[in-house]
Amino acid sequence: MGNPDPTPPPRQIRAVHDEDTITVYQAYSPAIAGPAVEAGRFVPPFKLERMTWIKPSFRWMMYRCGWATKPGQERVLAIRLTRAGFERALSLACLSHFDPAVHRDRDTWRRLTTESPVRVQWDPERDAGLRPLPWRSIQIGLRGPAVHEYVNEWTVDLTDITDDLRRTPDERPYPLPEPIAARIGASP
Repeated sequence: MGNPDPTPPPRQIRAVHDEDTITVYQAYSPAIAGPAVEAGRFVPPFKLERMTWIKPSFRWMMYRCGWATKPGQERVLAIRLTRAGFERALSLACLSHFDPAVHRDRDTWRRLTTESPVRVQWDPERDAGLRPLPWRSIQIGLRGPAVHEYVNEWTVDLTDITDDLRRTPDERPYPLPEPIAARIGASP
């Protein structure tokens, strides 16, 4: 396990990844996580009709779920996705807020928010004590057709890591293609 770069760019995806896959995290209730782990993929009661948020940052996931103590978030899953699927999601994404460095104008941004099945937001990354850091981590919200692709095409496998949460994974910068980086407002 390595230490993260103390001064990464303000908006950079850092994740566990290899040549073919990237790992993201989600926290669920035992009622959803149990059947998913048993099946090796998301199955009911996971709902394809709801927006689902994936997080490449382990520490941000721990912050969000309170180290798996928040109601409905007691089980943390590590989901390996194909890099092609992950990048497809980002290529369809729209930022959850207007950013003049990314969008021509507010009308263009509003149009994208209604058309896009993927939302991206950049939230403060967290240190080991879950205190905010000055750089950001990405959260990716999937809805509609993107959820179907996530579940049925992009997911390689998923693992319940709830019992190993004290083991912080070694996250490295994820190399984004330039058009995708520009679309989601990632740092150059």
